[in-house]
Amino acid sequence: MPEILAADLLDPKNDYVFFRVFSEEPALLVDLINVVRRDEPAIVEVSLLNPRLTPERLSGKSLVLDLRAVDERGQRYAIEMQVRRFTHWSGCGLLYLARLLSEQLDAGTAYRRLKPVIGIHLLDFTLLEAPEQAKQALWCFEMRDRARPEVRLGRELQLNIIELRKADRLGQLPARLSAWIADFAHWQEESTMSTHPYPPVQWAIEKLRELSADEEARYWAESRAKALSDEASLLAEAREEGREEGEQIGLQKGREDTARNLIALGVLTVGQIAQATGLSLAQIEALRGAEP
Repeated sequence: MPEILAADLLDPKNDYVFFRVFSEEPALLVDLINVVRRDEPAIVEVSLLNPRLTPERLSGKSLVLDLRAVDERGQRYAIEMQVRRFTHWSGCGLLYLARLLSEQLDAGTAYRRLKPVIGIHLLDFTLLEAPEQAKQALWCFEMRDRARPEVRLGRELQLNIIELRKADRLGQLPARLSAWIADFAHWQEESTMSTHPYPPVQWAIEKLRELSADEEARYWAESRAKALSDEASLLAEAREEGREEGEQIGLQKGREDTARNLIALGVLTVGQIAQATGLSLAQIEALRGAEP
């Protein structure tokens, strides 16, 4: 394998690179899950539910490239890296988890057989920005009562969020999780990563070197980065189109026409179209359902 300088390493936050590292080294995925959910019983192994990367999947309409896994207790996991913030991100994240839950219900399956679905989303942006939220970077959301949060309604859905930039800045997370934060934040800093004491992170860095030396891996990583950039440009253009049409023929109709155009293109997800137009997810779904 040719020598790869730290400055030439692929970005581990690139969703293609993230998928390759953790799908090809499941023990690293187990470790990441366990350090995020440190208050839960440790899992031993996972089986990937979507391990194959096909050209169609890599260049498809949706820019979601997540890892789905099931552990030895039957719990489902959806693990993904998000590098760009958009307005309806939380709705999209919960929708994916709900799908993992509903997919377990074949005809005649009893609800009692449902296994928990756990999301782990690593965000390369700050999601929660209120002053009282500034000192926390690791979040765990569940179904709980508003007045009595100690009362939880089942264990079927859980969404864990790590705000990577905030976590790196605060530097107050447990040592093993902080090690993973360092991997995602400082992977190109040779002086920091070459001496890192946590073995799974060293393993991940070596895997990153291997991928960075592979021409095909570099091609797909760069393609995914370009796709995200193109998507951002398309969203910006769609917003501008919506504003212009709104001024000319009425704001609501202009938004709906823009949404119909984006639905017809088949490039963006429902959440992304909602972000571009200012319409709700329900309105986009209604427009999509009305398409011939």
